[in-house]
Amino acid sequence: MIRLECYRIHEDVTLPQIATQGSACFDVHAYINPTVPVAVYGMENKKTEVLPIDGRIAIRPGDRVLVPTGLIFRIPFGVSMRLHARSSVSLKKGLIMPNGEGIIDSDYYHETFIMLYNASADTVYIEDNERVAQGELIENNIVDVWETFEKPSQSTERVGGFGSTGVN
Repeated sequence: MIRLECYRIHEDVTLPQIATQGSACFDVHAYINPTVPVAVYGMENKKTEVLPIDGRIAIRPGDRVLVPTGLIFRIPFGVSMRLHARSSVSLKKGLIMPNGEGIIDSDYYHETFIMLYNASADTVYIEDNERVAQGELIENNIVDVWETFEKPSQSTERVGGFGSTGVN
């Protein structure tokens, strides 16, 4: 078992929780403070800061938002944290992580944010304390990158490049 230490920036922040014994990941909650602006990047790729209204963040279609968690994690060396959008958030609200998943390195020591993109046609809202992401700890593989001067050649029966195995 890997120990993950969490520091609450505010005393009312909810710690990550595992929902069931069979859960592969732990739930990470949004921390919406009405006095702290939230970073929003619109379709024009310009950052603006918006204050939450009524304890929630409005995310317009096409906007990317850094949802605060109010947590600083102490991730053990040799491990990284992977953050994934919760399936219910993606399906029911149309919110996805624009980079596929968030990767938090063991030497990151600032507040963790959940980057979400509104892929729906409607403005959607993230409420304070809403479960917006799932986290998991992954052991790092040490990689030794080497340059080769011999071009790689075909090593299996595969013929073709990107997308060559078809769509079925």
